[in-house]
Amino acid sequence: MIATPHSDNRSENNRLYGNLIFELSKEGRKGYSLPRNHFGDYEIPASMQRAEEAQLPECDELTVVRHYTNLSNNNFGVDTGFYPLGSCTMKYNPKINEEMAALPQFQNLHPLQPGDTAKGALAMVTLLEQSLCELTGLAHFTFKPYAGAHGELTGLMTIDNYHQSRGDMARKKVIVPDSAHGTNPASAAVCGLEIIEVKSLADGTVDFDDLQRLCSLCGDSIAAMMMTNPNTLGLFETRIPEIAKLIHDAGGLMYYDGANLNPMLGACRPGDMGFDVMHINLHKTFSTPHGGGGPGSGPVGVREGLQDFFPFVSPYNGNFGVMMRAAAYILSLGRENVRLVGPLATLNANYIKESLKDVYELPIDSMCCHEFVFDGLKDKSTGVTTMDVAKRLLDYGYHAPTIYFPLLFHESLMIEPTENESKETLDGFIAVMRQIAEEAKNNPDLVKTAPHTTPIGRVDDVLAAKHPVTTYRQLLAE
Repeated sequence: MIATPHSDNRSENNRLYGNLIFELSKEGRKGYSLPRNHFGDYEIPASMQRAEEAQLPECDELTVVRHYTNLSNNNFGVDTGFYPLGSCTMKYNPKINEEMAALPQFQNLHPLQPGDTAKGALAMVTLLEQSLCELTGLAHFTFKPYAGAHGELTGLMTIDNYHQSRGDMARKKVIVPDSAHGTNPASAAVCGLEIIEVKSLADGTVDFDDLQRLCSLCGDSIAAMMMTNPNTLGLFETRIPEIAKLIHDAGGLMYYDGANLNPMLGACRPGDMGFDVMHINLHKTFSTPHGGGGPGSGPVGVREGLQDFFPFVSPYNGNFGVMMRAAAYILSLGRENVRLVGPLATLNANYIKESLKDVYELPIDSMCCHEFVFDGLKDKSTGVTTMDVAKRLLDYGYHAPTIYFPLLFHESLMIEPTENESKETLDGFIAVMRQIAEEAKNNPDLVKTAPHTTPIGRVDDVLAAKHPVTTYRQLLAE
């Protein structure tokens, strides 16, 4: 039996969490004391002085501690609950990873210190490169890129450099499936390349006939094809060898978007399929939580011979902490257990899909990999949208899945459980999703007005995006 959340505690939540630190301020209160001045008094140049005093809150230490502790308790993360955010792989980050990344010998490194004083860190990078090569079937990696999109750009620049070195200046077209992540065409455009879209079939995979047509039309101008496998719908592209041969015969290279690498671990390797270049989101597949926009790391791997065409994108390796966590994750699992990652991620996703497809619309009813996409509730007569379902999930203590992406469906609801969630966790989520479907049928207004138990209720998303209130002073003015 699932306890139905009520709205009675919202006022209490507002009291605990709703006040801004400025609203708790009382003139003259302090939570600190400055040390005695041993340096004398110096006049600050007028050009560097404020026109008026900084408007800072004045609070005692206990008020500050309680305020920020309450705010932290109101945050959501993989350590506090189930986080089924599709296409992002928000998996649990084992604490041993954090301990390794926080070792002072690593944490206090400076990028400009002599290499012979950082031999341990450099050895770790070499070990990580060897591990990633083994897992992906590629020959070399660069760790310069700071994020997945930065990795995409680096990979495309590598491909462009390769073609230019051979005098193929006309190869400026990149073929991208219509189901691709939005960063694919964006990265190609930033790289100065032209995007050519290939259609998907009704089953969600690449239309091979359409691809053949595009290859005939584009000919010697094809630079590469970008693919995610499994694709954005969580479906495995079964014709990759044929696609790779088609692109290679046309003189192009195959680029693998590593955003969905999670279900591939232990199952198959992009390099064995014919991919020439790929980036890996270490912060997705290898356990660094990346909610809130960071941190990230997007190393780029290439087949033998392409490493000479890596562009200069940074004088340093990327986010070392993310790399350290990835190395700890791989070493903790070991060769025998890393093989279970992909199969277990696939098992968990299919278990949820099969348990809910009678009440949620499943536009493509086939075996998925690590994630899948519903097209809203099956019963459209209720008027309850995917947004409503996502908001109602908050009342039950779950982070919402990805919604309205991919754009192939009107009410997309993308769910990715990851391999580390237990059956009990999955069963709890399934029960709540079914409960919401029942509520939509019997009491749709309850779902349409959700959330009811969070500190802030349903907001006007359009107004918030177009007219955000970003400062306390702005709030007072309004």
